[in-house]
This record gives sequence, C-alpha cells and structure tokens, in this order.
Amino acid sequence: MVENRNELRRGKLAERDALAASLREVKSRFIQENLLQIDGVKNAKHIMLYVSFRSEVETLPLFAMFRQKNIVTSAPLTVVKEHRLIPCRVTDPELDLRPGYCHIPEPDPDRLTPLDPAAIDVVLVPGAVFDLHGGRLGYGGGYYDRFLAIDAPQALRVGLAFEMQVVDRVPVLAHDEKLHFLVTEKQIKEM
Repeated sequence: MVENRNELRRGKLAERDALAASLREVKSRFIQENLLQIDGVKNAKHIMLYVSFRSEVETLPLFAMFRQKNIVTSAPLTVVKEHRLIPCRVTDPELDLRPGYCHIPEPDPDRLTPLDPAAIDVVLVPGAVFDLHGGRLGYGGGYYDRFLAIDAPQALRVGLAFEMQVVDRVPVLAHDEKLHFLVTEKQIKEM
C-alpha cells in the first residue's frame, strides 16, 4: 500500500505542477470563493492557513480576506526535530513570513509568537491527493496528521484542492486524519 500511495502522490503532484500558472490562479479564486460559503469558516474566530507553495491552491489572498472579517489568521511553523507544527499569528504575509522547512514560507520565529492551537476553529489543510470521503494524502511527513490529532482535534478540517487532485478513494492508513470538508473549484463537499 505504501508504494501505491507514493505512486499516487507523485502522479497527482506532477499533474498539478503541469497546470499553467494562470489557470491555477483562476481555479484558486473559485476555491477561495467556495471556501467562504462554509458556515464554519464564515463564523470562525481563528483560522490556521497553510502558506501556498509551488503549484498548491493559492492561500495568500485569504489572509487579507479573513483579516477584513476580523478573523485571526495563523500559519504553521515547522519544527522538524519534534515533527510538529506550531501556529503563529500572521497579519501581513509579506512581513511575517520567511523561507522555512523545504523553503516553504513560514512564520518568522524571531518576530512572531506562537498561538494556542486549542483556540483554532478551522485548519486549511494542503495535500497531494484527496477523496470525497475525507481521505487525504499529504506530502509524506505526517505533520498535519499529528497536529490535527494531538494539538487541534477540535478544529474543522478543510482541504483545498484542484478538482484534478480528487480520486475515488485515497488509500488511507490508521494515522491519517480525516477531513470535514473538501473545497475545489467545482464543489464544496462535506464529509
């Protein structure tokens, strides 16, 4: 099953990488609009966003959108030695982020203070492959699965994906945390 998961992950990431940047931008806007239709998102007080990297669904515009709605926004700082994520408040991505783990933009630990994960209402979850049953394949590190299981089990889990990343069934393992919603450019699916 592990090889099947890795093959599926590689294939979908290659497919996602092949999307033209202009098309990713347009699809990302539809996904952002769909995300704002979910009551749990509209009523949230604190949302943790992943910071989009490479060909992921773009999230940077969401920081400003949520701030306009007086929603606290945070992003994860990756602590590799401890295999964990620490949410840090981000109010201005241009000022608050710097290259971190795998060169992904992350909160600058010298400038920002961690927030209590128990106060997070919604976590926007990245990934490589998703299904309509709450299954998700991330990038293989298990950081989000551990964070959701241990630090923020109360949070609504929302996956953001392009429709081409959705398959019939993700081969999930026991430690894989399920999503509550999947949002693509074409649909909002509650699990």
